[in-house]
Amino acid sequence: MEETWRAPVTEADRARVGLAIQLVATATGVPAEQIRERERLHGSACRARWLAMYLAYVTFGWPLERVAHAFGLNRATAAAACRWAEDERDRPSLDAMLERLDRCVKEVLEAPACELRA
Repeated sequence: MEETWRAPVTEADRARVGLAIQLVATATGVPAEQIRERERLHGSACRARWLAMYLAYVTFGWPLERVAHAFGLNRATAAAACRWAEDERDRPSLDAMLERLDRCVKEVLEAPACELRA
């Protein structure tokens, strides 16, 4: 049985992807579990995953290959997702939502670290 090779993804990348997915899920009403599915998605779940990939690409400044690996997909899928999202930014409501999500992610990532004591 042949195993599919996957690039290693750091825990920090997984945490950032989780943040992007949760924010997109909250903003779109698509459950995060659907966005995380490993199988081919359709409809709103597919577009929500594309938005999360685009958010990772733009907000984190990741190259497409890193976005793809972090989402467990290939680079071509990440590229198609980002092209779709960029085209959809012509819609004022979607553009405004992505701007809000971008600001929210940056606020979280730029906040000072908080030490948790046991």
